[in-house]
Amino acid sequence: MDAREWDEKYAQADLVWGAPPNAVVVEQATALHPGRALDLACGEGRNAIWLATRGWSVAAVDFSQVAIDKARTVASRSPRSVRDRIHWVHGDVRTAPPEPGFDLILYVYLHLPAEERRAVLNLAVDALNEAGVLIVLGHDSANIADGVGGPQDPTILFTPDDIVEEIRDDLQVLVAEKRLRQTAAGTAIDALVVAAKPLLGTPADQPGLDD
Repeated sequence: MDAREWDEKYAQADLVWGAPPNAVVVEQATALHPGRALDLACGEGRNAIWLATRGWSVAAVDFSQVAIDKARTVASRSPRSVRDRIHWVHGDVRTAPPEPGFDLILYVYLHLPAEERRAVLNLAVDALNEAGVLIVLGHDSANIADGVGGPQDPTILFTPDDIVEEIRDDLQVLVAEKRLRQTAAGTAIDALVVAAKPLLGTPADQPGLDD
């Protein structure tokens, strides 16, 4: 799906993904000390706005101008101190390498072909500070057969193992697991990986994954 198709998708509904932040992002990020965050494919900004309310300075990127405009509108209802902490960027995460220096990067429900996903993840890893955290969350490959909703193209889905393999030499994996998510249509299956860049001189320790 290209930017024009996403523009049309975002234009057809008030808020496609709703206003509250993603529950897993909240779970994983609440305990982190606020710093600089990057929200890749931010959509209508629900996670970026939540991070800003927690004191984070956020760069929020999406290739849909409609999504960015809607995100700005939603954010306009927040206090000025929150709005000032968000930098909205209309851009393609596949072709615009982020500047370095982030303490948290979100790769949430961004579904790309494997080669493009690896490239974006590599750029994200390079953009992390020491001890910076990467949160990857998306529809698991098993969701097509055993879950509900989400993309039905297996070439853009992934498993926790896929993500761990793609960041294996660079980050310490803290969480790598499938998550069940209850929806109105039934149970969806997501893949979650949380990983951190080791401090300088500390090797990345990659724990094994449970079957």
